[in-house]
Amino acid sequence: MRWTLKPKPEVSQVEDLKKSLQVDTIVATLLAQRGIDSYQAAKTFFRPSFAQLHDPFLMKDMDKAVARIEAAIVKGENIMVYGDYDVDGTTSVALMSSYLKTRLEYVATYIPDRYDEGYGVSYKGIDFAHDNDFTLIIALDCGVKAVDKVAYAKTKGIDFIICDHHRPGKQLPEAVAILDPKRDDCEYPFKELCGCGVGFKLITALATRQGQTVEDLTEYLDLVATAIGADIVPIVGENRALAYMGLQVINTNPRPGMKAIIAEVKKDVLTITDVVFIIAPRINAAGRMKHGNHAVTLLTETDFNLAAQYAVDIDAFNTDRRETDKRITEEALIQIEENKEQVGFTTVVFNQNWHKGVIGIVASRLIETYYRPTLVFTKSGDKLAASARSVSGFDVYNALEACSEHIEQFGGHKYAAGLTLLPENYDAFKAKFESIVKATIDPKLLTRELKVDLEIELGEINDKLMRILKQFAPFGPGNLSPTFMSQNLKDTGYGKCVGEDDKHIRLTVTQSFNDKIVCIGFGLGDKIDLIKNKKLFSAAYAIDENHWNGNISLQLKLKDIKE
Repeated sequence: MRWTLKPKPEVSQVEDLKKSLQVDTIVATLLAQRGIDSYQAAKTFFRPSFAQLHDPFLMKDMDKAVARIEAAIVKGENIMVYGDYDVDGTTSVALMSSYLKTRLEYVATYIPDRYDEGYGVSYKGIDFAHDNDFTLIIALDCGVKAVDKVAYAKTKGIDFIICDHHRPGKQLPEAVAILDPKRDDCEYPFKELCGCGVGFKLITALATRQGQTVEDLTEYLDLVATAIGADIVPIVGENRALAYMGLQVINTNPRPGMKAIIAEVKKDVLTITDVVFIIAPRINAAGRMKHGNHAVTLLTETDFNLAAQYAVDIDAFNTDRRETDKRITEEALIQIEENKEQVGFTTVVFNQNWHKGVIGIVASRLIETYYRPTLVFTKSGDKLAASARSVSGFDVYNALEACSEHIEQFGGHKYAAGLTLLPENYDAFKAKFESIVKATIDPKLLTRELKVDLEIELGEINDKLMRILKQFAPFGPGNLSPTFMSQNLKDTGYGKCVGEDDKHIRLTVTQSFNDKIVCIGFGLGDKIDLIKNKKLFSAAYAIDENHWNGNISLQLKLKDIKE
């Protein structure tokens, strides 16, 4: 792991922030590194509010989308809400359908089957809409590339409204409205909304036409915050405000489905990290292991007792998912070794029997061992389907685009994408992908980077600093939890390996005779020799709180240590 110390801001900027905010150098530096350069910017950062949300009608086609939905409501048309099977998609469908049901009787939801229909808008879904007299489909978290599908729907007398956040292709579908901040012709001020976020902007626009304000839609923000966390979008700007307020809903008045999921969590306050690792995997597991409909049913249920029963099923899917992805990861690692592909610029593996629902997770797991752009393929009908994951700083979407002559279909983001190709093109694609990545990636990106915000002394760590750092949350891409480093540390003599197979390390460090603090290093057990015999070492860490027997104490959560 290579440590990269972030550039220090201008001294004058830090001094101005210290004076205007009455904070110390550490806090002022962290704020300046995040682009916060004034009292007003800091106030906006520390106090996210509804006032920070943009007018939804600034989004291209929003007026058209609202007009078409209002017309459908007046005429009593049947509306189908269609979404992807992942967390962003299912939360989007839950949000849109539950809102529309407050204004219209005939609203149905449709989640494509991951295995039978694949990602995005499907002909099967359109045929279902036609057979059941649906004349308007609102597609969420998908659809911006569904040119042929939307054209097909038009021949069936079905209109489309698309709410997406993925990059559009060269041609846009002929939909009534396409809401996507990433459209070249869309001047919406914030480009990084998730699919559920775009859906929220649409219901906000609909609500304002009814004389309501965005504050009247607070109950939907638990869904938006969950999608923001799960879809790994930057938690800055509008996303920060939505995530912050959504977490308040999750912690005070969550919908019954959310409440059922978190009922067994022994935490008083959930963070965005808890959402990502507790709520999101369970919602995702439905689409991965069974069907995304289970997630929508849970998230739209209004009776807590029924929701609790659904949550038990969802939890079982998640347990099954964990066992499956662990097994496939082990098989993939063996395949890499047998093929002697430990060294290279990419990882591309394939087994026709691997479960399609977990190959994205497996790709992420493989990056933990071989840190490089990774694709995991399995058989899907008469084609091969893959999930792609990338390393920090490398755009895997662009790399796939450069291999498009071998691909049937692909879509996604900079760091995560999906694709399908014909079996006979697999070997050619694998070779081309390796050559493209080799030619375009900066070799240093193949070593995991640990970005350090600031070097500090142990004596500067105190309860006041911790209280302020907690106000930097919610954390995520664009606003990561601060990482610090300190040098010339030594163990007090009682450091040891802990946990299963001695995987972790626990010690008390000192930098002078007066400063002592407990450290825990998960996965750092193999570095125990660096601290033995009171050797001096450097540590990169996050400042954390340890809750034990009703007591709270500060501790360092080690990310890496070096001689």
